This record gives sequence, C-alpha cells and structure tokens, in this order.
Amino acid sequence: MTRLSDTFARLKSDGQAGFVAYVMAGDPDAATTLKVMHGLAEAGADVIELGAPFTDPMADGPPIQRAALRALDSGMTLRGVLQLIADFRKTNAATPVVIMGYANPFHAFGYQAFVDAASAAGADGVICVDLPPEEDAPLREPMERAGLSLIRLATPTTDDDRLPQVVKNTSGFVYYVSTTGVTGAGIGQTAVVSGAVDRVRKASGLPVAVGFGVKTPERAAEIAKVADAVVVGSAIVDALADGGVAGAVKLAKELAQATHNAR
Repeated sequence: MTRLSDTFARLKSDGQAGFVAYVMAGDPDAATTLKVMHGLAEAGADVIELGAPFTDPMADGPPIQRAALRALDSGMTLRGVLQLIADFRKTNAATPVVIMGYANPFHAFGYQAFVDAASAAGADGVICVDLPPEEDAPLREPMERAGLSLIRLATPTTDDDRLPQVVKNTSGFVYYVSTTGVTGAGIGQTAVVSGAVDRVRKASGLPVAVGFGVKTPERAAEIAKVADAVVVGSAIVDALADGGVAGAVKLAKELAQATHNAR
C-alpha cells in the first residue's frame, strides 16, 4: 500500500487530483503494453490500472471488450499480466500499478498463489469487479497479509445501508462508478458526482477515484475539482487502437495536465 498511500498523500499536499490511466494488458501484444505503461507514467499518470483480459467482462463497454479479445488473441494470460508488471518495475519503482479484473481468472490461478505472484511482481492492488464483499475473504485476506490493496467499487445504486459493507476493509482508494452501466458510458452530472464522492469519502476515510465515462480533458478537469482522482480507460484504449502508442500517450498527457491543473 506504500506506493498508493504515498501517491495520494503527495497529491493532497500539492492540492491536486490524481490521474489514473487504464490500459489492457496484451492489447495488441505484451511489448506494446509495456511501452504504453512507461508512456503513461511519463505523461503524468499517477496510478496505472492494468486490465487483465477476460472473456466475459460484464462491467466493460465495447472498447474494453474489444481490447480484451485482442489481448486474448495475442496470448495474454494472468501470468503474463504479472510478468508485465515485473518488467515495468525493472525501470519504474515509483508508479503504483493496480490490476483490474474478474474473479474467475484469479480463482483459477489460486487466490493465495495469485497474491504471492502479484506481490512478487510489484503490484500495489487489485480491483475485482464481480467479487462482492460477502464473498471476497479468500482473496482479501491474503492481500491484507501481503500489504496489497483490495479496491472496491461504489456506484450510484450503493445506498446508505450498503455503503458501510462496501467500504469495509477497502484500502488504497475507493473507485466510484459515476453512472449505472458499463465503462465508456456517459458520466453523471458533476454536482451529483460531488455529493456521492463526499458520501463515499466520509464513509471510507479514503481517497475516492471517479471513473466510467470520462473521455475528454475538459470532463476530466470537471471531475478533478470534486474527486481525489479521475480514472480514464475506454478513451485511452480507443486512442491506442486508432493511433498506436503515440496516440495513447498524447491523450494521456492532455488528460493528466487537465486533471492536475483543475483546482
């Protein structure tokens, strides 16, 4: 948790929101992903969210679904995701990397074995989209022992009765899904998001990162004024597909500048 905690402490001290940049591991191949990860860090990403490709990504919209299929076609596996992090750590020891994925691959790998391998590779946390708090002990408990963050998602439908259970034992930050639906969908109005962020922050005592639907620097700046971090995924995935590494990094730099300069 040190890299994540240190990053959010630095951002708070500087009066800035953080920029969390998503990339799908293996899209279109491992070598390209590694280049993008380094490019994102150099462009100003405060946290890198590395997608683990899965055949049934129920929370993800078409851009990330297509990226997952391209990654699987290229031969990317969960072990390959961990190898990418290990390779990234050879020259970047500072930028936090959070794995975003689904329970089935983690379960098939073996929760304890996955946590051991993720810790050894240099990962900082995991977002497991479809593992509810009532069922996450087999993953969460090994992660707690290893000092890795299990980052949970809160949504517009997470009411006051449910929220305490969602944020309990969460660490690093809470990921607030700004709208019902899948990644890349439209984002909620800023005033509504602001109120939700305050509610989640109060319940958790943690930074709150807002994602799902942030696509432009202008929108990132709006969200950065009310959230602790802004998450962008689908737009970067599309920029990579359309313009290669240079296109993805160019957009990431614009997003990072807009986020950091918003306040």
